[in-house]
Amino acid sequence: MRSRAAYLFPFLAILIWSGNVIVSRLSAHSIGPGAITFYRLLLAVLIMSLFVAVPAWKNRALIWPHLGKLAILGFLALCFFQVMSYTAAASTTATNLAVFTALTPLLTLMLGAIVLKHSPTPATVGCGVVSFLGLIYLVSKGEPASLFSGGAHVGDLLIFIAALGYALYGVLLKRWELGLNSWQSTYMQSICALVIMLPAYMVTPAAQRQLNVDTVPLILYAGGLASVALPFFWVRGVQLLGPGRCAAFMNLLPVLTAVIAVIVLGEAVRGYHLVGGGVALLGVAAVEYFARTPSKAPSGEPEKTGQRTA
Repeated sequence: MRSRAAYLFPFLAILIWSGNVIVSRLSAHSIGPGAITFYRLLLAVLIMSLFVAVPAWKNRALIWPHLGKLAILGFLALCFFQVMSYTAAASTTATNLAVFTALTPLLTLMLGAIVLKHSPTPATVGCGVVSFLGLIYLVSKGEPASLFSGGAHVGDLLIFIAALGYALYGVLLKRWELGLNSWQSTYMQSICALVIMLPAYMVTPAAQRQLNVDTVPLILYAGGLASVALPFFWVRGVQLLGPGRCAAFMNLLPVLTAVIAVIVLGEAVRGYHLVGGGVALLGVAAVEYFARTPSKAPSGEPEKTGQRTA
């Protein structure tokens, strides 16, 4: 029997993710994208090693054959998405970052139609067009014609590409179905991503990878809360509520981010944020409604629990 308290798990996951968007903005001019990504992965691996290392070692016979796929997944979700997000944060608002990130479920369905050979329904296509029009209104600040003269902000383009990468991660996670539990899968992806990020960290200028009073709190949040606590809350929520109900919470990401951005960063929420972002998210919510099917997956199946890491 589902309790109302179960809804706290996906809510807390999205709340932490919203805070991590703010961390991205705060880190934009204090630490390099490659450096903060490396540090957060290092911290996350150290924390997870306390309770995942031994079980993962015992399960190495099952893990080893999938190491290449785990490396690809780790690169997409924990290297590519994170570095692109941190880079985008330097030239766009926290609200825009959150809106584009919240498009991930829609983009996952679109890519799934290509990779998994799932034919999109007319409703899905129509809702996708609605979301796209909302984005056009958002990135043009309410003046779509301006895109033909000045173009979109670099940050908006980068976070859209990042969301595409994360959507591909979701599609591959579903297609491969590695058969590992969520913690071991996340742990091994993090280790692979940490190794991949080492060269990027090494070539980052020393001034952009210094640990100080400004950068350490950001790393602690990103590496502890966003990389360890967030996946726990999300997976637990999916186990209790199912993936469909939890996916709906993604639409709260821009709302919570905007509220925190106003308080912490002093960012102003404009009318085009409300209209463009609202229309884009309405399209995502409609797609999820039409695509939702009852889930009877066992609670221990990792690839059907919708792993999340911000």
